[in-house]
This record gives sequence, C-alpha cells and structure tokens, in this order.
Amino acid sequence: MLVGVDLIEIPRIAHALERYPAFRERCFTEAERAYCDSRANPPQHYAARFAGKEAVGKALGSGVRFTWREIEIAGRPKPGVTLSGRTREWAERIGAGRIELSMTHSRELATAVCIVGDA
Repeated sequence: MLVGVDLIEIPRIAHALERYPAFRERCFTEAERAYCDSRANPPQHYAARFAGKEAVGKALGSGVRFTWREIEIAGRPKPGVTLSGRTREWAERIGAGRIELSMTHSRELATAVCIVGDA
C-alpha cells in the first residue's frame, strides 16, 4: 500500500487563478475546469483538486514528475481518479492497483489523502 498526503492554502490557488490565466489549462482537465467553475467558490474546488493531484503523485512515488492533466479527479462526493499518459505508464510499471482519494477543505485550506493498493 502506498500513501500520499497534501495540504494547500486556498488563497494561494485563488492568486494563481487570478494572476496566471494559463494555470487552469496547464493543471486541470476540461472536465475539472467545468466542475470547479460551476461551483459557488471555484478556488476552493481547484485547491482541493490540486491537493488531490499532489497526493496521488506522492503516493505513486512520481512526485512532481507527472504532468498535471495526466491525473484527473472527477465525481462527488467520492472523487475518482483517472490516470493517462506517462503517469498511467508509471503506475502500471510499479504495479499500482486501485487508487482511493479523499479531499476536504475549510475556508483557508484544502487537503487530500491518497491510498494506492497493490495490483
């Protein structure tokens, strides 16, 4: 079993969304952007997904070597994780099994925990 955890400040993501328009497209898939932008407080949801991607990357042992959009987080209340590209190839190479992800947020912080089972 592999575990990854991440915590991020929501204002930091809000600042990135405001200051760098390409941040959305670089880090989030079209489906993720549609979901986050449909919510009352988009930065909160972007931050949770950002933390989720980091937690998945850490659990897989690929750290920040993954491409952001290769980890897609969709669904609620239980988020599902879909891997693509080099990140999926890496997960297959290391024998990663089922990926479980839990995300939550407060007004200021978003956190995610990822558990990857054996194949």
